[in-house]
Amino acid sequence: MLKVAIPNKGQLSEPAKAMLREAGYFRSAHPRDLVVVDPVNEVEFFLLRPRDVALYVEKGTLDAGITGLDLLQDSGAKGETLLELGFGGSRFFIAAPRDGAIKGFKDLAGKRIATSYPTILKAWLSKNKINSEIVTLDGAVENAIRLNVADAIADVVDTGTTVTQAGLALIGEPILTSQAILIKGPNKGADEEISTMVRRLSSVIVARTYVMLDYDIREANVSKAAEITPGIESPTISPLHEAGWVAVRALVKKDTVHKVMDELYELGARGILVTDIAACRL
Repeated sequence: MLKVAIPNKGQLSEPAKAMLREAGYFRSAHPRDLVVVDPVNEVEFFLLRPRDVALYVEKGTLDAGITGLDLLQDSGAKGETLLELGFGGSRFFIAAPRDGAIKGFKDLAGKRIATSYPTILKAWLSKNKINSEIVTLDGAVENAIRLNVADAIADVVDTGTTVTQAGLALIGEPILTSQAILIKGPNKGADEEISTMVRRLSSVIVARTYVMLDYDIREANVSKAAEITPGIESPTISPLHEAGWVAVRALVKKDTVHKVMDELYELGARGILVTDIAACRL
């Protein structure tokens, strides 16, 4: 039976469960469950502390796991990324007092930097040859400067509101951009069950990204219409009962569909319909 780890709390937990359900897994579970058995798909899901997922997968105790790229790198564990899952996005920034002396990365030399992600910060400082003291804290690092524990902070930033409220400003570009990923252990070989999970989760990502677009258009305009809706490989084109007209079906990215519909309508397309995709295999 395949053993898979998922976070039991935090911003990755509920989206991970939702994606698994859309992929046909994790069909029933109690909020307090630590292990959920899916007998239909022969998978055991272990709900773990987010920071522990990568460690269990690396040791081979579990076959695969869903975690964040930031958590994987900060754990120091080795894991092979099988699939980027498209949720749980975050950016890891350096921030310092808005009116202070730290204006750029070079100003961090000799300074104290508070963080809850010491491994990520240490690797970044080493790569950029910056000699700073790392102050490791367990969350709420924004207070470290006010309490004179640090001169700057390194933390995950979402909207930036918390940083601004603390009187801080972001320094430079993010030192890491993260999202949820599916991983397997470094010594885990080819596994058909894991491959099936990757295919299923990939189909959910496609279903969330694309919609099916159907429309009717004159044959004379098919070439131009196909340029607007090329689909994944090519659009499906079928003749209509009325001579000179065809029906076209193609996958279109969800975030561009209204612009595409406008362009098709201007080209003369009619009967334009958009349908959500529940699942697919490409």
